[in-house]
Amino acid sequence: MADAGRGSFAAALAGAEFRAMWLAETLSVAGDQLARVALALLVYGRTNSASLTALTYALTFAPAFIGGFLLSGLADRFPRRAVIVVTDVVRGCLALAMAIPGLPLPALWCLVGGLTLAGAPFKAAQLSLLPDVLPEGHYQAGLGLRQISTQTAQVIGFGLGGILVTAIGASGALVFNSATFLISALVIALFVRARPAARRRQVDEIREPGRARMFDRRLAAVFILASLIGLLVVPEGLAAPYAGTVGAASFAVGVLMAADPVGSVIGGWWASRGSADPSARSVIIPAVASGLPLVLCVFLPGLLWAAVLWAICGAFSTVYLIRLQAVIVAVVPDSRRGAVMGKFSTCVYSSQGVAITGAGVVADQLGPVTTVAVSGALASVLAAGAGIVWRETRPRQPRAAEDEPCPVNRVDRERSDVLVTHGDPLPGQPAVGGSGGPEAAP
Repeated sequence: MADAGRGSFAAALAGAEFRAMWLAETLSVAGDQLARVALALLVYGRTNSASLTALTYALTFAPAFIGGFLLSGLADRFPRRAVIVVTDVVRGCLALAMAIPGLPLPALWCLVGGLTLAGAPFKAAQLSLLPDVLPEGHYQAGLGLRQISTQTAQVIGFGLGGILVTAIGASGALVFNSATFLISALVIALFVRARPAARRRQVDEIREPGRARMFDRRLAAVFILASLIGLLVVPEGLAAPYAGTVGAASFAVGVLMAADPVGSVIGGWWASRGSADPSARSVIIPAVASGLPLVLCVFLPGLLWAAVLWAICGAFSTVYLIRLQAVIVAVVPDSRRGAVMGKFSTCVYSSQGVAITGAGVVADQLGPVTTVAVSGALASVLAAGAGIVWRETRPRQPRAAEDEPCPVNRVDRERSDVLVTHGDPLPGQPAVGGSGGPEAAP
């Protein structure tokens, strides 16, 4: 496994397996955004209903929460390359079925929900496989490059979506999306090496019992910080009312919404320069700093200042999010990495919807500028709290032999160590797996 460490984008791309995964993911993300535009136009054109259109769009996100907690563990039980290929094929078939002319809306919604659900084990397997395919010492560089490319693919996918749907029709766009999944599956099958399932190839890292508590406490901080992402994307959800409040023209909405992705690109590059084993300080400082620019919006609410401050927020949040994934790789056994990564990804993903929904309600009372500032302040305070949890983590000292209540058989003791280390559930995890949280929970 490659160490999470400092590196360059060129060095990360030197790995053929990572290069294949990176290209396949970028193509698939662009196809997803195109499909969202196509589905919105398709449903609205057939129903002329804003609520049904919104429901269809929501189904491209909502089932990911359930899938993150229930299906992410598949990335540990089965070979990760196989999970990626199978879920890509399944999603390709579901996307192709959506293109059937005259498909009843309930059937279309079931297909959309199924496709989103299948994305959970895919993301878990993908994120947990990345440390194995990246060249030694270039894990954070690879994550930074992924962040930049996926942000760019989303912007291009949404930007060209309307044009392509007009040119080839909604059904044609859905067929194109299906093709991106199938091409992705083919690329992974051809260029990524097969590896046995993580739980089969490890009889597991046997850590001393005292390490288990340190392991759990660090993960508690990791999931707290992952869930804060929702507070930091509140500005995106309030871009339209924010622009109206500061007296900006309608084109300013696009400028404000683009600020965070621009910041994420900068943050992706910055995070690639990170150290091999991120310390508490290297994660907590950018996490706390990410909310502070939003607080300044109260004092500098103008369009230009808001765009700059939101971009700075996006840069800091991307830095700490990437470093959090390096921490997971450092402290989680490979046999459980898929489960934890899936939950992490789900936390990042679902927190955004929850926070933006709540911020909309608050903004009706306090106004969008104040709401953005409050969300930033709350994020910084909670990040500081997560830092306290992290810093208080201390491995227990092993007890001396004379402190043992009675002699313990060596075989029994070894069995006990395994149970203590791997039997305890992770924070916020009933016993399932995931790549990201962003699916057990970016």
